[in-house]
Amino acid sequence: MGAAFSYLTSEIRFGSPSRLDGADASSRDSVCSAAYLTISDDATDGREGHGFVPTAGGGADVQLAAIDAAMAIVEQQDLDTLLADMGATWRALVDHSQRGWLAPDGGVAHRAAGAVVNALWDLKAKRAGVPLWRLLAAMRPAELVGLIDFRYLSDALAPQEALAILDGAEAHRFERERRLLAEGYPAAAAWPGALRCSDEHLERLCRQALASGFTQVKLEVGASLADDLRRLAIAREVCGPDIAIAVDAGHRWGVDQAVAWISALSAFDLHWVEDPTSPVDLLGHAAIAHAITPVPIATGEHALSPVMVKQLLQLNAIGYLQIDGTAVNENIATLLLAAGTGVPVCSRAGGAGLSEVVQHLAMFDFVAVSGSMEGRAIEYVDRHHEHFVTPAQVHGGRYRAPFAPGSGAEMLPASLLDHMWPILSALDGVA
Repeated sequence: MGAAFSYLTSEIRFGSPSRLDGADASSRDSVCSAAYLTISDDATDGREGHGFVPTAGGGADVQLAAIDAAMAIVEQQDLDTLLADMGATWRALVDHSQRGWLAPDGGVAHRAAGAVVNALWDLKAKRAGVPLWRLLAAMRPAELVGLIDFRYLSDALAPQEALAILDGAEAHRFERERRLLAEGYPAAAAWPGALRCSDEHLERLCRQALASGFTQVKLEVGASLADDLRRLAIAREVCGPDIAIAVDAGHRWGVDQAVAWISALSAFDLHWVEDPTSPVDLLGHAAIAHAITPVPIATGEHALSPVMVKQLLQLNAIGYLQIDGTAVNENIATLLLAAGTGVPVCSRAGGAGLSEVVQHLAMFDFVAVSGSMEGRAIEYVDRHHEHFVTPAQVHGGRYRAPFAPGSGAEMLPASLLDHMWPILSALDGVA
């Protein structure tokens, strides 16, 4: 008899709409939330796999319904079989003959499939007794290639090209892992420039970031050009010429407005401009990138699939590619697409649990794919980590490689209970 499993979904919320410390130019509140999935291995003594889809307050109920629908595809299957061939499992989730709405690039449903496969990866790593980054980095190149659906990618990255990248890295894995464990992975301070913080608070947080060893900080922009110019002047004065300052527009602008606004800010030697326009306007990103050169564009966090990433790269629309860990299989494809073009990958990690998960992908990329930390960093925001079983560890401005088995997505039981919606609404007085 095969291994059976069960699952549970819940909505998690941190913060309340009355707080604005995490809001950006497009957001109206700072509720950090997620649709959270737990898969329990019924054949073991309580071993579980965890995955989630980040949301922003409302909407998690729709995401949870999509996760339930995705689980219906696999919940009657044998757990051992699902874990043995994660490429086949991913394809079953996104290319099911009776679930056309779960086809690739299907938005909410596609992200739900990502939560399912990520929970299975978490469980697979725990069964192996290793962190996810090390599980992936130990796989043979052909195994990694087998995880990817190349149907819509092969014009930019054929399977044999992906295999060549991985084969070329294989001989260097041991030395790269040794370096990762000794040095850690660069982190970027993503908290100093929250859009609605005071000038004094901005200055204080920039100084704190520098004192903590960070060499890159980020400011939210896009609500007021005059405010942005003033705030960037403060940040540059505090940070000096050697600290990278990136800005994030939160998809605020149209193409022409983005070009004009970024041109006005470019005097501050911007490291990048993140999310300048609609995440689905690929041609718009290309037009902006070409108009504002040499200021680079960073985006990809909200790309619906590796197909959009492929097109951003083909259009030379980005200087930095961002990922958010939504689906391990697709992130591996994305890392290989970026490695094939030489575009550095910088993992987006502003929401609860994202630092814990995306660090595994970035570290796998260094050890087994790109072999580079040059120009790369994982975002870090110093909040919500205390709610996770294996919180991300950042010291001296660098992530330290995790050793605990799994992907890092597992929340502490008490935190899961305390922040489960709608319990939070009753305690917080939020309607």
